Order: sequence, then structure tokens, then C-alpha cells
Amino acid sequence: MEQPSLDSTAGNMSGHRPKAGATAKANGPMEAPVKHEYEFGGPIGAAAITLGLPTVCYLTALLCNDISGCPVPSLLHPGTVTLDKLKQEIGWPAGGVLGLASFEATGWLLGYYLLSLVLQAFLPGEEVVGGLLRSGGRLRYKFNAFYSATLTVAVAIAGTVAQGPDFVLWTFIYDNYLQLLTASIGISYAISFFVYIRSFAFTPSEGGLRELAAGGDSGNRIYDWFIGRELNPHVTLPILGTVDLKVFCELRPGLLGWVLLDLAFVAHQYKTYGYVTDSILLITAFQSVYVFDALWMEPAILTTMDITADGFGFMLAFGDLVWVPFIYSLQTKYLSVYPLRLGLNGTLGVIVVQGIGYFIFRSANNQKNRFRTNPNDPRVSHLKYIETKSGSKLLVTGWWGTARHINYLGDWTMGWTYCLPTGLAGYVIQNAASKREVVQGDARGWGMAVTYFYIVYFGILLVHREMRDEEKCERKYGDDWKEYQKRVRWRILPGVY
Repeated sequence: MEQPSLDSTAGNMSGHRPKAGATAKANGPMEAPVKHEYEFGGPIGAAAITLGLPTVCYLTALLCNDISGCPVPSLLHPGTVTLDKLKQEIGWPAGGVLGLASFEATGWLLGYYLLSLVLQAFLPGEEVVGGLLRSGGRLRYKFNAFYSATLTVAVAIAGTVAQGPDFVLWTFIYDNYLQLLTASIGISYAISFFVYIRSFAFTPSEGGLRELAAGGDSGNRIYDWFIGRELNPHVTLPILGTVDLKVFCELRPGLLGWVLLDLAFVAHQYKTYGYVTDSILLITAFQSVYVFDALWMEPAILTTMDITADGFGFMLAFGDLVWVPFIYSLQTKYLSVYPLRLGLNGTLGVIVVQGIGYFIFRSANNQKNRFRTNPNDPRVSHLKYIETKSGSKLLVTGWWGTARHINYLGDWTMGWTYCLPTGLAGYVIQNAASKREVVQGDARGWGMAVTYFYIVYFGILLVHREMRDEEKCERKYGDDWKEYQKRVRWRILPGVY
């Protein structure tokens, strides 16, 4: 989330679906923002990330599997590795690289995206006028992601009640995991190229409703494609109306896909072992609450840097549609094969950690959003603030007086509860005669490279995002931000960082 500031336009919360009829200033060329310095290592870093992130997704899927182990046995004894043996252990498709994709999986995934668009268009929702763009226009949005996701999950639950763990949705997801991953990667690349190319196409009738993102018009094609050239690319589709592509991807197919993957892994564990463990239930419950809380608080996403400052390119498209669902669900994928039991004490310990993290995260964000929308609200009217020269207000008491990005601490704390239930992860699959047994053996602890990858990555992400927040706010507020830094010393963790 951004800083706890109250901009003059902050009350005009924008949301997911821009609609025709949005107001605009006089027609003219798309306005270019003030250019920023390169981030993420510039063009070289952008190219490396573009190639590296899909590679990480495939490695986590192949090297921690239900065929030979997590990690695969050859990694535990690298001196014995041969290419043929490694291919056998990771379940490399008989058709080679082409076996990583399928028309069937791609078709059904595209159908899932279409369903999300249909639900967005036709389910009732809250209509909201967006904030004032630099170019003078305002977009109109429709919020109903919570109801769309609830309906989708309700249908899935009904199917599960009727067919149990053999419900076709769960078996299809599990059996076509690699192919769905490949299709998701392909979709993210396709959207990235589409929005980049379209950012150069401008018609006078769109004046005031389109603008370039700060930092997204560097002139380097690789970097601009990666970081996102246009701030709020939107398209008009027959029957479905106008869709803001960035906001749609942020809260719809990827986030709900995360929950559906978790549920598919729960179903697989039950189908395989005849029971469901407390560990996988805890993680699925925590992550589902996190997702549905975000969907319920849908307008709050418009205060994040993703929406207000970042362009929409490969970075966000891949993150929303691939990284979130497939990397964030690695723990439940692991537990679907190795059903770890926590017991009462372990369960209570994880719940306490989750409760502390959620309390910090939600309380801080609610406080900021209330102050942004109505500083006279009795719940926030007592808070002290610095009024900047631009008219914005920076909180110096309450949650935001303890650390400038205190919500990140809550987010990271909750992240631990997604990993802790996997314990000292690692397993080996032993096949003797007709008996298949999953044991930890020599793999114990080594699987943590997969199941705890999320918390390490997430910590790095939050620190990097905090640094971007700081740079943005220093540019925006100047000396007022320096004064704010003196009043609120700590960045994320009071007394430490």
C-alpha cells in the first residue's frame, strides 16, 4: 500500500470496471508523465526477470512433485545425476517441451477468464466514479469481484457435494497442472504485448481517459514492455462493455485461481489418503480469507502503487495471472502429497501468528482508508498529521505513526502462516511392488526451499516495494516527506527497520 496520505482526489475511489460515459477533458494526445529512472536493474534486469520468473515456476513444479519426491532424489545426491534419470524423476512429458502445453487446458482456462468477464458485466455491483487523471478525465468502475468469486466457489462446492473429490474441476486442475501453468504464462505474455502495442495507438475520442505511466515511457522497448507503458489500459468488448485490464487482472482470475488451486489440492489429498489434515486446511482457510477479504475491500486496491502509479505490462500481468496462483499455492500442493498433521498445539500456534498479522494488516489499512475518504470519521478524527504544501495529509500517530509502512509488517507476518504448517518439509516417494509410500527420509528439510520460498520472496518484495514507495513520496512531497521521516522514524518493523 502507499503512504497514509490524503490526496485532494483520494475521496474519488476508482475500481474495476470503467464504463462508457466517463467524463473527460478536451480531446488531445495522451499526456506523458514526468519520466523516472530505471527500476529492477533497467532493461537488462527486465529481460532477466522476464525469462527468470517463468523458469522459477517450472522448477518449483517439476523439482517438487508427486512422482519421485520434494526435492527430486537426484538433487539430494548430485553426483548420481544423469539427464535420463532426472527426466524420469521430474516426470518430463513424453512429447518433450510441447507436452507442457495442451489445447484443452488452454481452452478451459480461457473459458474461465470469459466466465470472470461475464460475471463482472452482469452481476450487480457498486458503481463508482474514479479519481481525476492527470489528463483531466475520470473513469467509472463497477465493483462486484466478491460476488463473482462467491458464486464461482459456491458452484464448485455444489459439484464437490455431488461428486466428492472426483469433481471434474478438481481432477482437471490437478491432472493438468503443468499445462495450466503454461497456458497462464502464455496469456500473461499475450496481454503484455497487447497493452504495449496498443499504448502507441490513440484516437481523439479517448482524450482524457488514457495516459502513460510514470516510468513507463523510457524509450527502451524491453523495459517499457516489462514495466508497463500505459497506466490504465482498457478495452471495450461486445456485450461485456468496457474493461480495465489492469484492475481486472489484479483481483479476478489470478486471486480466485489461487483459491481454486488450494481447493484442488485439498480434494487430491482426500482422494489419495481418505482424510484431510489440519495443516492443509489451515493454509487454505488463511489464504481464502486473505483473498475474499481483498475482494470485499475491493475499492481499497485503488490506493496501492500498482493502480495509482505503475503501468500495466509484463511485471503486473505475470504477477497477477501466474505468480500469485501458482507460487502462492506451493504449500498446499506440497501437503496434498505429504499430509502433515500439526495437532492441537501446532494448530493454535499458527492461528495466533495469523491473528496478529491480520490484525496489524487490516487495522492499519482500514485506518488509512477511513482517513483518506473521511478524515472527520470519529474513528480517525483524533489522529495527528502533517499537512503538506500540496494539501495532502501524512499521518504521524496511530498505526502509521509507528512505522511508515506498518501494513507490510502485518502482511509478512501472515505470510509465515502459509509456510509454517509444512514443517521441516521434504519427502521421498518409495515404490516397492504395488505399494507406494511417501516418507521424509534424507529429503527432510530440503523441501523447505520450495515451501518456504514464498516468505523469503515476499520479504524481499515488501522491502523493495517500501523503497519504491519512499522514492515516490520523496518526489511528491519533497521537504514535507523529510519532516515526516523525522517524525516517523521506522520503515516497516518498529525498533529494527
